[in-house]
Order: sequence, then C-alpha cells, then structure tokens
Amino acid sequence: MSALLASSVSSVSSVSSVFAVSSASAASPLSDFSVFLSVFGVIFVAELPDKTALAALVLATRHKPAPVFLGTALALTIQSVVAVAAGGLLALLPARPVHIGAGLLFLASAVFMWLRKEEKEAAGEGSGHARAEAPTFWRSFGTVFGVVFAAEWGDLTQLGTAALAARYQAPLLVFGAATLALWSVAALAVLVGNRAGKLLDANLTKRVAAVIFAGLGAALLVGLV
Repeated sequence: MSALLASSVSSVSSVSSVFAVSSASAASPLSDFSVFLSVFGVIFVAELPDKTALAALVLATRHKPAPVFLGTALALTIQSVVAVAAGGLLALLPARPVHIGAGLLFLASAVFMWLRKEEKEAAGEGSGHARAEAPTFWRSFGTVFGVVFAAEWGDLTQLGTAALAARYQAPLLVFGAATLALWSVAALAVLVGNRAGKLLDANLTKRVAAVIFAGLGAALLVGLV
C-alpha cells in the first residue's frame, strides 16, 4: 500500500513538473512581449520632448526627409548598441565633456544655418555670383548623423536604455524595443519638420532653426540639458 501511494505521489509530481515547464514555456513569450512594450513605452515617451527629436525636426525643415530620417535612425541605432553593450557602465562615463562638445556642434550648426544663403537669394544677387547648390543626399545624411549622434551621446534615453538592459538582462529584446521607439519618434519629427518646411517661408524656417539650435547649444554648454 505504501509502495502504491509513493508511486502515485511520484506520478503526480511528474505530471505537475510537466505542467510547470509547459506553463513557464507558455508564459515566456507573454513575458517577453510585456518587457518589449514596457521598454518601448518608456523610451518613446522619454524621447518625445528630447533635444534629439527636436534636432531631427529642425533638420527636416532644411533637408529632404529621406536623408534626415536615415541619418537620425543610424545615429540612434549605434547609440542604442552602445547603451545595451555598456549597460549600467554608461552612466559612469564623463558626460559633461560630451555635452560641451555637442553644445559646440549645435552652436556651429546654428551659425552655419543663419549665414547660409538660400538658392533664390543667391540667384537674385546677380549673375556674377554662383548659384547656391542644394545639399546632396550624402551631405545631408552626414550632417544629420553627426548632429544627432553627438546630441544622443549620454542622453536620458541612452542612459535609460542602458539601465533597462541591465534590469531585464535581455539585451536583444531591450535593443529592439528601444530602437523601434527611437525610430518612431524620429519618423514623427521628420514628418512634422518636413511639412513645416513646406508650409512656412524658407528664410523664416532657416532663422527659426538657427535660433533653436543656438538655444540647444547654449543649454548644453551651461548644463541645463
């Protein structure tokens, strides 16, 4: 009788173990999806008011949307790779020198945008002056990539991605969710900026863009962002 009881308990334990493993396997995709949604939501909301999104929006008023989005997306992807790879160690990097460098880059871009003459302006100055050429795809791409890459380094969303990667111990999952969130915000910024650039006077958008970039540069230099 004891042997029979022990055998029954053993069988029940085996069945329970099978169900436990099955439940864990079934719950894993749901858990991963929850983590993905959590990371996506946090990074998306954090990036919306961020200087990187604002920079992409402003650049989209000055350049064609394709190089702006692709340059922004590549810069954000690389920074996400750095964040996930570094994990919590990213927060230990000297952020202040990086922010100063980014601030100087924003100020230089502001001066360039303010002084750069529009194609119509250059043509109206007389036949003796060379007509201004529109920036090529790769020139726009390089400009956008440099500005966004510098702005994103040590940024809140990058540090947040590093922290989330360390928290969940799922680097690929966090990388995918964070990158998709950053791309989504970049696409919205480029869409809004491109529409604004078409609706508003080109000279006005140039001045506004220069002022915004100068403000961002000054804020980075004094440590406000």
